[in-house]
Amino acid sequence: MARKVIIDCDPGIDDAIGLIMALFDPRLEVVAVTTCSGTVEADQACQNVSALLDKLDPPRLPRLGVGLDPDDAPVNDGRLLHGPDGLGNVGLVRPQRQHLMNSDKLIIDRLKADPEEVSILCMGPLTGVARAFQRDPSVIGLVDQLIILGGAPSGIGDVTAAAEFNMHFDPSSAALVIQSPTTKTLIPIDVTNQVTFDLNMLAQIPSKHSRVGELLHAMLPQLFRAYRQHRAQESIPLQGAVGVIYLTEPELFGCEAHALAIEELGTITRGATVVDRRPFATVSRELEVADRIENEAVRDAVYNSLKFAGQCTE
Repeated sequence: MARKVIIDCDPGIDDAIGLIMALFDPRLEVVAVTTCSGTVEADQACQNVSALLDKLDPPRLPRLGVGLDPDDAPVNDGRLLHGPDGLGNVGLVRPQRQHLMNSDKLIIDRLKADPEEVSILCMGPLTGVARAFQRDPSVIGLVDQLIILGGAPSGIGDVTAAAEFNMHFDPSSAALVIQSPTTKTLIPIDVTNQVTFDLNMLAQIPSKHSRVGELLHAMLPQLFRAYRQHRAQESIPLQGAVGVIYLTEPELFGCEAHALAIEELGTITRGATVVDRRPFATVSRELEVADRIENEAVRDAVYNSLKFAGQCTE
């Protein structure tokens, strides 16, 4: 039986690639895609997902939820790397969708429809999930597993010296979700950054003759250019794609339980992921943190997933 999953995201090219993989993987049933603010504002993120779904025409169409921007969102977003619209300005047609449900309400409804059977893969900031948990705390116990992409337990951030982007963007929501009594796994940038893709990727993804291939060949050059220009890197990480592989092949990762907290108030350390490794720590240890990854196997799994999606859209 396919694993039911809600994907909460702020696309973002890497989130778009993760969505492509998940939508066509027979091991997954994407029951909903909910959007949040981060790489772009929440409304733009919803438009991006809507355009992707329309372009890809997956075998099962998930429900779509639109998020709200957090009250104290920082000025910075992800457009520097992902382009003005978040998807490399590839010119996707954004269909008009009427009567979209709010992300938090859709998360609640899906969890209640299939209690303890739906996992949530959080690719972006945790605004929508936190609002769902606040709006109806009874659903916290209905989550099968919560997989969170983000954080930097090493203390080396990517948006500031101390913080990873998703945690920095909405630290209060991140803190609430991290502290919730759910089965949680954090996949931090310490791990996802170990799996990188260079320009050879363009020769290994599906051809432009498929809908998936056409989209990938249009989006990825923007990400390669941006990482080279703004981060002096010739290769790119794909956090969203790695998160999907964790859903389908968790044996390629190693995790340990940790006591962890998110700094909410610090000026320099806003969104910092603080791991309390003291043996007598009183912070909850109900969180698994990925600290090992089989790099080559995960990279191969990403390519295989994209090739399969390409075959489905030829």
